[in-house]
Amino acid sequence: MTGKQLVRDVIANRGFDRLPIYLFNKDVDKSDIISFYTMPAESFRPKEANESEWGFVWEKLDDTMGQPKAAVITDWSQFSSYVPPDGKDPSRLRGIDEFLKKFGDKYVIAGLGITGFGIMTFLRGFENTLEDFYLERENLEKLADMVFGYEEDLIRQCVAKDIDAVSFYDDWGMQFSLMIDPKLWREFFKPRYKRQFDIIHEAGKQVYFHSCGYVYDIIPDLIEIGVDIFNFNQPDVMGLDKLSEFRGKVCFNCPVDLQTVAIFGDKQQIESYTDRLVRSLGTGRGGFIGYMEEYHSIGLSKENYDIMLSALRNYKP
Repeated sequence: MTGKQLVRDVIANRGFDRLPIYLFNKDVDKSDIISFYTMPAESFRPKEANESEWGFVWEKLDDTMGQPKAAVITDWSQFSSYVPPDGKDPSRLRGIDEFLKKFGDKYVIAGLGITGFGIMTFLRGFENTLEDFYLERENLEKLADMVFGYEEDLIRQCVAKDIDAVSFYDDWGMQFSLMIDPKLWREFFKPRYKRQFDIIHEAGKQVYFHSCGYVYDIIPDLIEIGVDIFNFNQPDVMGLDKLSEFRGKVCFNCPVDLQTVAIFGDKQQIESYTDRLVRSLGTGRGGFIGYMEEYHSIGLSKENYDIMLSALRNYKP
């Protein structure tokens, strides 16, 4: 059975003879899932090193991904002259046909990179964005429409190809709560996500949604509007017992918790957690896909990486 068919069966709870695994940034040739990442327009010429098409500049102080150095739209008077990237530019998918020929036996995700709220905060600044919900709502609505509209154009390009899913990377959680009031999230963001997810589902593709932190309050909403696969890298933040409430309603793609056991656990603890992870979030016939990420930048040792990978590969359904 190909990785593509195995993943599809697990998402649909049709049974499986081995656990599928998404190897995110290491050993990807052995992964059942693989991502094609959309690219900057071929015509884009950055003015300085690490500048994005949106205009913010990435700053890295260590081996992590870093963060933008400064906001782009510091005053709303700048917004009327700001020109966003063109999501309809076909060069963003350059190389995808060759990619699909090479990896057609795997479950292929079209990756949009960081999306939605994340891009909004990069453009406007995090604190400014939070204040704008209450002080500059009309302008923030326009900013959101610009960002989500760009993504909708890019999504339409992606789903026209022979991919399986489109991914969203939009961190919404802090350690113990959502970043904004859940009621505000439902009012402001839920309809925008639904428009995007509807485009994907109407094309017969699936929705892959990553979010870090405590997002328990909006999980039912995201399932309602069409998330098919959740990627939570710190499941202990919400707790496996709470996440298990959604078992069978959505497919989970989670690692051994990357804040706790993956970093500090020994072989026995990692193997025990892997078993509890699959049993808590899976249905017995599917509903769970293993996830692995090389993450030395936050303290994950090669030894624990190898133990986690072995635990997933040797898991017996």
